[in-house]
Amino acid sequence: MNAVQKLRSVVSDLRSGKPGASENWELAFRLLSRMNVAAAPLDDLMKGRDLDALDRLVTQIENPAPAPVAREYSEHDLDHAFRAFNKRLKVMRLADESKLGGRYTSGGRKSSIDAIHPPEEFPKDIWDALVRAGKLRAEGTGFYSLRDEAHR
Repeated sequence: MNAVQKLRSVVSDLRSGKPGASENWELAFRLLSRMNVAAAPLDDLMKGRDLDALDRLVTQIENPAPAPVAREYSEHDLDHAFRAFNKRLKVMRLADESKLGGRYTSGGRKSSIDAIHPPEEFPKDIWDALVRAGKLRAEGTGFYSLRDEAHR
């Protein structure tokens, strides 16, 4: 029995009026706190001991809303975003390479920047579309790098 099935059985026990309602509410709280449920509504639900709201929440967990369909972008939009990404990456690398050292000239070293946060003028969906198109690589936590560059 997984956590959602156990939660459904707790709701059924609460609805039937079986003894041990307090323990069932505590168990429901523990189970819900381990799931992806917002803390504030969960606290309100448990303080009020609203069985109908608990039932609706369990139903929502059992039948999650379908993930939104990824938007398709035109080739022009993808190219525009990709050029903006390249420009941002180039500027970041140039800024990193031109830092002055202890002397009056730059160190002449190569930049170690290989991933950046993309320009905020474009939605996250377009960067995901560029990843699907094979032009970018998602590095995690909002960073992207060029697909064709070898990992340094």
